[in-house]
Amino acid sequence: MDDIAIRVDDVSKDFRLPHEKVGSLKSLVVNLFGRQKSFETQHALRNVSFEIKKGEFFGVVGRNGSGKSTLLKILAGIYQPTRGKVTVRGKLVPFIELGVGFNPELTGRENVYLNGALLGFSKKEIDEKYDDIVAFAELDRFMDQKLKNYSSGMQVRLAFSMATLSEADILLVDEVLAVGDADFQRKCYNYFSKLKNNKATVVFISHDMNAIREYCDRAMLINNNMMVDMGATDKIADKYLQLFIEEAPTANKDHAEVADAANQERWGDKRVAISGVSTSVSEKSIEVTIRIKAHSDFAKPVVGFRIRNAAGAEVTGTNTKHENIFLKDLLKEQTLILKWSFVNVLRDGQYIVDVALQYADGITVADWWNGAAKFTIRKNRHIPYTLDPGFELIIQGQ
Repeated sequence: MDDIAIRVDDVSKDFRLPHEKVGSLKSLVVNLFGRQKSFETQHALRNVSFEIKKGEFFGVVGRNGSGKSTLLKILAGIYQPTRGKVTVRGKLVPFIELGVGFNPELTGRENVYLNGALLGFSKKEIDEKYDDIVAFAELDRFMDQKLKNYSSGMQVRLAFSMATLSEADILLVDEVLAVGDADFQRKCYNYFSKLKNNKATVVFISHDMNAIREYCDRAMLINNNMMVDMGATDKIADKYLQLFIEEAPTANKDHAEVADAANQERWGDKRVAISGVSTSVSEKSIEVTIRIKAHSDFAKPVVGFRIRNAAGAEVTGTNTKHENIFLKDLLKEQTLILKWSFVNVLRDGQYIVDVALQYADGITVADWWNGAAKFTIRKNRHIPYTLDPGFELIIQGQ
């Protein structure tokens, strides 16, 4: 028991959801003083048991809604389990819901001291750490501005910087790498490499199977609110990806699968709009089909796409202007279908497709859709790099 940091024993979590909707003042009074309300029980987590050793980097994977975040909130003490028991040995700091406790009406500097106090630091300790916090967040010029004027990315950088300085025995990390730009994500990864080298105890939730493979000593797969497997990271990552393969349409047929809401964003004047995006994936090739419709006459549109991995890093992309392809003018109500195809050199993982429809200058946006589609690659080749082109080797002298 001395080497166990976390023990979870047959833990379940239920939520009670009321059935009735209040549509009028009369129905509200009836509900308050009349018959008893009926509830539906949602089983967010069912009969989960596992142990994490001190110094272990432990991964938790599963589809959205499977119960991963509920589990981390139980470990953090935010939720109490409905049944079962959790034992934590050591000071635990959650990297979940970064920025909780920040006040938008205070400056960045004031929020550092406020959040530091919530983490248990004295003013003297925060004074000593302040320069390191600001340097990590790269927000030196903005620390005296109110937090409400920060972008969401700036707020996350500040919150993450605060969390990294907490002196914890155990860290709970819930998809913080899914936010921020590529440079910030690299800084996060470097921090996690340092944690791993220092033998910190970390519970890590991620949809990026390459990060799970790289950092985690073991991993656990949660599906339908239950633990379905636990063990070596390669085995668990493969099982996780298999969930998507089993539910995906047959290869070489177009299918439209929109990215999760957290990865979606869309803007533009919509004079010409993207009416549909689909992908077709085989072992050798990837095809991205973009359908557009003109809502007014439109001169020489520029159409392109980019692909991002699960961590949000850009992998590849192009547009008609870059390829020296010049589309003709579109007439109102005209529909156009473009099919991009390229060699499948991507490594195993999940990928997000962003699509852009621009004016002839290649700058002004008519319709830009981040998270227009997503797809999964599973080749059973576990490599640490972004691309998997397939290599040939000639050996001489042996």
